[in-house]
Amino acid sequence: MVGALNLGLRHELERDPKVLLLGEDVGRLGGVFRVTDGLQKDFGSDRVVDTPLGEAGIVGTAVGLAMAGYRPVCEIQFDGFVFPAVNQIVTQLAKIRHRSAGRTAMPVVIRIPYGGGIGAIEHHSESPEAYFAHTAGIKVVTPGSPQDAYTMLRQAIGSPDPVIFLEPKHRYWTKGPVTPVAGSGVAAGPLATDGLHRARIVRAGTDVTVVAYGPLVATALSAAGIAADEGTSVEVIDLRSISPLDSDTVVESVRRTGRLVVAHEASRSHGIGAEIAARVQQEAFYHLQAPVLRVTGYDTPYPASRLEQDWLPGVDRLLDAVEAVRKY
Repeated sequence: MVGALNLGLRHELERDPKVLLLGEDVGRLGGVFRVTDGLQKDFGSDRVVDTPLGEAGIVGTAVGLAMAGYRPVCEIQFDGFVFPAVNQIVTQLAKIRHRSAGRTAMPVVIRIPYGGGIGAIEHHSESPEAYFAHTAGIKVVTPGSPQDAYTMLRQAIGSPDPVIFLEPKHRYWTKGPVTPVAGSGVAAGPLATDGLHRARIVRAGTDVTVVAYGPLVATALSAAGIAADEGTSVEVIDLRSISPLDSDTVVESVRRTGRLVVAHEASRSHGIGAEIAARVQQEAFYHLQAPVLRVTGYDTPYPASRLEQDWLPGVDRLLDAVEAVRKY
């Protein structure tokens, strides 16, 4: 996934001279996860900019650049570092297009490595997606595979709206095929954003629908494989876009299976799973054969590294939920 993201950024830098990268250590170091490795060398320090340690300044600068006609892509080093920039994101970035009645676009992408799975210390493992999804005026997406990392990042950069692009750091080293999109030259124009906010069925099934996104897509697929060996057919949906939500794909699946399990790393209360459950009960109430179950992180901060694997939703907890709705 790291290589796919790097390739997506490279192709956008080649395509449009107005695309700029900025963040802490994105240049000479290539980012703490090496997503921007080699880009400053090839495109120069005016387009791949090492910033001071100040997230509010990074996002505030991006807002000004966007108003001047650029397409800035910000990197926040770790999920827990984004909070000093929340004022800029919520009160400026999310509002300007609405405030200007659509006359001022805000083509800003904020890349944020998020989630657990790397045994990091405090402030280095967070799942802030619900904060941003609740903010009108911002789009929130997260890839679950290298191909989606490449394609969705390029689509996000082409969007006229601000996009929070959440990268599941636990899956940074996941390997998979990537087919580059033809036409990375300036004349090619930006990638069409059609499909950026659509969920995808990544495994078809008939008995239970499991919805996941980001780091838990691979977990859900593993659980579905084990469930199949035990006689239960699980349909796995990769949500891909958290805001806006493609509830149509989810509802259509639940109407066929009658059962739904939603999985995410973030804490359970007030999370994305609750929003999905609310929409499904509104649109497919009479198709449900069991209550909607959520498999999530606990309502605590991410724990110390030695306890993290017990805290994170895993295959066993997902399989327990699948069995529970199957037997209900």
